[in-house]
Amino acid sequence: QVQLVESGGGLVQTGGSLRLSCAASGGVSSIIVMGWHRQAPGKQRELVAHITRGGVTNYADSVKGRFTISRTITYRTIYLQMNSTKPEDTAVYYCHVQDPWREYWGQGTQVTVSS
Repeated sequence: QVQLVESGGGLVQTGGSLRLSCAASGGVSSIIVMGWHRQAPGKQRELVAHITRGGVTNYADSVKGRFTISRTITYRTIYLQMNSTKPEDTAVYYCHVQDPWREYWGQGTQVTVSS
């Protein structure tokens, strides 16, 4: 079992920055990939970015060049640095973790970008 605790959401003005954190505990040694998804009102949940244990990253086209995902060397915590934010980045952001047997989701943290 993996437990996830997210932090860092909030209100930011267009063009501003915000950093999200997700701390994993429990069966962390089996984690293959950690990442962030988001869901805006009335829309499906979508991948924002993920990072593998080996450090390989993948980003949604909509956030490339603006958001950066990183991890601690222990792969217990990941971060999402959000720069040059836009109103369309407004959503609930969920931490997501995958191990060989199942996936885990955080409780979600609200990010609101005001125009």
